[in-house]
Amino acid sequence: MSAQGHIPVMLAEVLEYLAPEAGETHLDGTFGGGGYAAAILDRGTTLYAIDRDPDAIARGAALAARHPGKLHLLHGGFGDMASLLDSVGIGQLDGVVLDLGVSSYQIDDPNRGFSFRFSGPLDMRMGQDGMSAADLVASLPEAELADTIYRYGEERASRRIAKAIVLARSQAPILTTLQLAEVIRSVMPKSKTGMDPATRTFQALRIRVNDELGQIERAMAAAAKLLAPGGRLVVVSFHSLEDRIIKQFMIEASGRTPAPSRHNPASLLERESPAFHMLTTRAVRPSDGECATNSRARSARLRAMQKLAEAV
Repeated sequence: MSAQGHIPVMLAEVLEYLAPEAGETHLDGTFGGGGYAAAILDRGTTLYAIDRDPDAIARGAALAARHPGKLHLLHGGFGDMASLLDSVGIGQLDGVVLDLGVSSYQIDDPNRGFSFRFSGPLDMRMGQDGMSAADLVASLPEAELADTIYRYGEERASRRIAKAIVLARSQAPILTTLQLAEVIRSVMPKSKTGMDPATRTFQALRIRVNDELGQIERAMAAAAKLLAPGGRLVVVSFHSLEDRIIKQFMIEASGRTPAPSRHNPASLLERESPAFHMLTTRAVRPSDGECATNSRARSARLRAMQKLAEAV
């Protein structure tokens, strides 16, 4: 545990696939509680760390003090890593790691509004700016609200939930996490799996509020360009929407997409040589022991790839 309330997920596996060495320059695109960062710095690297939450940047000051001149904290979204690094004169990296999970500090702080386990403002903003979840709940038309819940939460009952939200907000503003959770639970049966009926809707709103999928797509493209030959990209994701983007990007970057049919004119075109090699043929899962001690690791999936030496 790197700090109170924060346990880095799959740390051993991240270090195995990232393989940081002394003298290298790495990027932790999702600093959070600094768990990965501390371990990478201990290998003698120079590390640039990004987080869109100013609270995380402030917490990182203590770690930076323990590694003078080695840890450089950058405030912003990891999808903007290219411009953030360019602003400090960095154009190439030996490794990039991304932990796409929501920070324990954010989940466990009722004032941040990420969890229905606590009563707090319906916020969910990782960067503390822009539209909040309460703003979306108050303003989205019913059809768009249903689409959001279905697309980002993969919630089959999205229309029923959206209708209930629209009815409830017509009677009184929905401003807290518990208010929204109760509206959802009022029209949803209890799950046989034990999952709270509000889980998928909260996920959907959080993803949209923070443009999480867009951030991932931009970050993958940027990391692929920033990595030096031999550099590695390691990503830990926590739900299928994230993992699907990561998997597809790595498949394409490593040239593992199926060749077109010989009847397709595209088969006559010469295929570009892949720039990357997949280090994980399938998603790596956390150990049973880790899942037993850290429930947040249970849904984690790790994928990694390495830039080929001859890649430009």
